[in-house]
Amino acid sequence: MKKISLIAASIVFAAFFTVSAFSQGTAQPAANYKIVIINTALFDGKDGIVRYNNAMNSLDTEFKPVETKIQGMVTRYNALGEEIKKLQAQAASVPIDQKSAEAKVNEYQSLEKNIKREQEDAKANFERRQQQVLGPLLQEIGKAMQDYANQKGYDLILDAAKLDSAGLILAFNPAKVDVTKDFITYFNARPAGAATAATPTKP
Repeated sequence: MKKISLIAASIVFAAFFTVSAFSQGTAQPAANYKIVIINTALFDGKDGIVRYNNAMNSLDTEFKPVETKIQGMVTRYNALGEEIKKLQAQAASVPIDQKSAEAKVNEYQSLEKNIKREQEDAKANFERRQQQVLGPLLQEIGKAMQDYANQKGYDLILDAAKLDSAGLILAFNPAKVDVTKDFITYFNARPAGAATAATPTKP
């Protein structure tokens, strides 16, 4: 997620293939194939897909209270850790309140368990809501890519983000093969599909 730092999240865009050219009885020469790339990592950028950004922002807003709660617990946990270290250093030469020290240690250990549980619950809830909010939109984006490929006459569209992360891109000419901006413009101009006309409500 763009802003939520304490909740792990990931959106996976699969590489898109148009197979019509390969289903013919006779194979076409490689030079005749029209292969382009779309960088899905730019979908949530400043000039990215509007509805995708809106969906991500809605998730940010929805989970902000959870993030704030966890951050507060982490801050308290770190502060207690420093207090306990100081008490341990003082104990060798200065008498300390044992009951108070034990209470801090107990709170510290309890917080550690609670933080872990809160993070796990938040991650599970986020992934569930992410699927509800983004699932239909991602399906629509995939359908739009197929329509876009058909309209432009492209035989194959590859995900530049996945290729780059896998180290499979050595060099390419963006002006000729990168159609990311054109596709984003194409998708933003499309009316919202019935599946994404409204954000799903929480159960």
